[in-house]
Amino acid sequence: MNSIALEVRNLVKSFTLDGATINAVDDVSFQVKSGEFVALVGPSGSGKTTLLSILAALLTPTSGQVLIDGQDLSQMNEKKRVKLRREKIGFTFQSNNLIPYLTAQENVEFMLRLNGWLTHAGRLRSGELLARLGLSERLHNLPAQMSGGQQQRVAIARALIHNPAVVLADEPTASLDTERAFQVVETFAHLIHENGRAGIMVTHDLRMCQFVDRVLQMQDGKLVRVYETKDEIVELAHGTIH
Repeated sequence: MNSIALEVRNLVKSFTLDGATINAVDDVSFQVKSGEFVALVGPSGSGKTTLLSILAALLTPTSGQVLIDGQDLSQMNEKKRVKLRREKIGFTFQSNNLIPYLTAQENVEFMLRLNGWLTHAGRLRSGELLARLGLSERLHNLPAQMSGGQQQRVAIARALIHNPAVVLADEPTASLDTERAFQVVETFAHLIHENGRAGIMVTHDLRMCQFVDRVLQMQDGKLVRVYETKDEIVELAHGTIH
């Protein structure tokens, strides 16, 4: 049985606006196992991005707990959170955030360099990972010399290179055409499963849900529905569940 890589317990994030308290995340609880790929969906303003920022240890919740690889973020000081974020979490952002003056391979190796893990084996792994993503001929290209889809695949490789426990993707296909979007998410799902990572993807495009194992639906800060069976997920991806 796969271990639980991410556990969220009764998570709340409150903001004050014009004297009123708003719960952007409202008593949310769930678990994600190693090797499981989960989509987080919901309308704009439902709390998806706030939740992802908390999971990434970038935002502190008002109450509740987040455990990554069994480690409770609420029990850590900022220095320990930074270390956990660097070692245990991989990110893929909508804008991919590649460093413009580094090549594709150097961008991927940057996470290893940050952790002091850039060895010969790490360099070999970065090349192999980019090759798996169809970028073997782009290793020495700068981001400006690559298409949007190629840049996003570099970002996926960077998110996985340091073997994080949890990989988070915020709208990774928003700037891609449909064909490239399907390719990117399918490849991402395959690597999550193969490498035994816990993956969470925020997406506005329900068609991308066909590649995930479970779908969490948010509304007004709450987790309102979980799609767990393949039939439910396929129906959701085809827009037949309302």
